[in-house]
Amino acid sequence: MGFLSKLFGTQSREEEDVTTEKLNIGIILGSTRQGRVSPQVGEWVKGIADKRGDAIYEIVDIADFKLPFLGTTDGSEPGIADWNGKLASLDGFVFIVAEYNHSITGALKNALDFAREAWNNKAAGIVSYGSTGGARAAEHLRGICGELLIADVRVHPTLSLFTDFENGTQFKPQNLHLDNVNAMLDQVIAWSGALKSLR
Repeated sequence: MGFLSKLFGTQSREEEDVTTEKLNIGIILGSTRQGRVSPQVGEWVKGIADKRGDAIYEIVDIADFKLPFLGTTDGSEPGIADWNGKLASLDGFVFIVAEYNHSITGALKNALDFAREAWNNKAAGIVSYGSTGGARAAEHLRGICGELLIADVRVHPTLSLFTDFENGTQFKPQNLHLDNVNAMLDQVIAWSGALKSLR
């Protein structure tokens, strides 16, 4: 909305549509391995998000797109176009990030590299898990986000394999994470809405 129209309440029909239309936020599952726990974490985040009613949230599982390793094929696989189309339809993201060897998974890095413009000028939150809450993976992801023109938000829920999972497989988050998830989503929604004007 322009400054004067906001000040004097003279909002145009187009400005009204932009400000009242709900944002589309993808909750991206960052692991594809067998026995992964990212679907449990993603569904938990979506359950919290859906109660807010402030956006349309959906799980986006990179495993569904069957992406090849970047540079190993001619790039004609339908999953590549589908992946880019899905990302283009979204206004912001929440990455569900597992820490592998102090970084993000190879599958997530590959998926990030298979798109460019579809990431640009959008916001993202990070929910990570691992032995140290996935903090090191999240910091690596922030550097990649900067290169892809994704504005990563400050609040970052971290989940411990020792206190938030039973036997490392059954996700049982502590209640204290609820406030952090909501604060992260507040920032993702605010930034996603603001960045929409740049696209």
